[in-house]
Amino acid sequence: MATATMPRRPTKARKYQTKILIGGQWRDSVSGKTFKTIDPSTEEVITEIAMGDAADIDLAVKAARKTFDDRKGVWRKMDARDRGRLMHRLADLIEEHIDELAELETLDNGKPIAESRNVDLPLVIDCFRYYAGWADKIQGQVVPIRGNYLCYTKKEPVGVAGQIIPWNFPLLMAAWKWGPALAAGCVSVLKPASSTALTALRLGELAMEAGYPAGVVNVVPGRGSVAGDALAKHPGVDKIAFTGSTEVGYGLMKICSETLKRLTFELGGKSPNVIFADADLDTAVQGSMLGLFFNQGQCCCAGSRLFVEDKAHDEFVEKLSKKVESRKVGDPFDPDTEQGPQVDKNQYDTIMSYIEKGNKEGAKCVTGGERLGDKGFFIKPTIFDNVTDNMTIAREEIFGPVLSVLKFRDIDEVIDRGNANEYGLAAAVWTRDIGKAHAIADGMRAGTVWVNCYDVFDAAAPFGGFKKSGFGRELGEKGLDSYTEMKTVTISLA
Repeated sequence: MATATMPRRPTKARKYQTKILIGGQWRDSVSGKTFKTIDPSTEEVITEIAMGDAADIDLAVKAARKTFDDRKGVWRKMDARDRGRLMHRLADLIEEHIDELAELETLDNGKPIAESRNVDLPLVIDCFRYYAGWADKIQGQVVPIRGNYLCYTKKEPVGVAGQIIPWNFPLLMAAWKWGPALAAGCVSVLKPASSTALTALRLGELAMEAGYPAGVVNVVPGRGSVAGDALAKHPGVDKIAFTGSTEVGYGLMKICSETLKRLTFELGGKSPNVIFADADLDTAVQGSMLGLFFNQGQCCCAGSRLFVEDKAHDEFVEKLSKKVESRKVGDPFDPDTEQGPQVDKNQYDTIMSYIEKGNKEGAKCVTGGERLGDKGFFIKPTIFDNVTDNMTIAREEIFGPVLSVLKFRDIDEVIDRGNANEYGLAAAVWTRDIGKAHAIADGMRAGTVWVNCYDVFDAAAPFGGFKKSGFGRELGEKGLDSYTEMKTVTISLA
């Protein structure tokens, strides 16, 4: 493995937007307070950002509300194709600045530059272009009802959308939120994660450059427990979209119940990844590594419970551990780096505490389990074998590069055990037997099931969870549903 103290590469993103975007204007926070954003590779301060609180959220919601309620139609009544053209323009600007944005994402989040540049940013651009195409295709129906009436339905934007995004895919999650909201004619108050706010603020700059009317997009960084809660409480917000932990989701749901806001939640996961003995084991090894270690394991759909059929267990774990031990961990600006640091000290400490629990509860640490280097939040990719279903590392979401391997004997057993968890975001199966593949896809209680692949995403494919992994769907045509209201119009023809 590479060391974690490699020389940093200079970035193109040298000037950072650090103010709050409200009503088309960049401004300091009402309180004048700021917070530091830290480079997770070096633990050094990148810059300080305006810290939004309830007062800033109030101003942003009022600006969004004014824009949405404008009877002259500055946004809601804008021709849908013009909205689509603005979305295409924003996608074009992102593409023009793709290298800068990728480096800014890597600097702030710590993910390898190869992932930021070649995975995240292309998906961001694709998401905006996909929803730009939907802007003029959101339509209702004529309904044949009894009597001499013309009855039809129409879909209208839900209004002001409060959108709270996480730190693991900062730009991509912003695109997943803005895309359907803007296509539907909604306006947004976006609250990025405080640890990774820089790219959301840069996205706000590009939206202004693209020509979005003032108040359509507003970006207010700040603490989740302050700015996020204030957004959820605000009576001027019609809908909350949140991606993050299940625990925070509980609190937001309680807050939103006071004003009956529309909700979509994409929450935690503990996804089962099932390897049958008849699978192409080398391909399954590569897929299992992607499924868990991509983005430093900081993925809600990570395949963190690896179920391996007992007949293939020893061979598979040997192949997997060799691959993991050769994984290059280090400077995220090195294009050959496969794993960077965890996002911050808090996440680093949380992951290390889970590794300690795994060791204490009797799991076998096959590889990793330690810090890498003496600076930055780097953790060696870790595999635990001999894991049982009742162990903490098999039950709780770790959100880090820690993989639990569990043996199974037959298909009914693995479906039951795969479902014996409070989450239901994703699952995967590796087999040459199409019958087994369909049985797993049918039997697993998960919003997405991958067969002989993992982490395949497309703007057209709906994504979301069962059980405590949330409700509602993002992406695809279904992603528009939560940003529209259905109106029925009935006209007497007598």
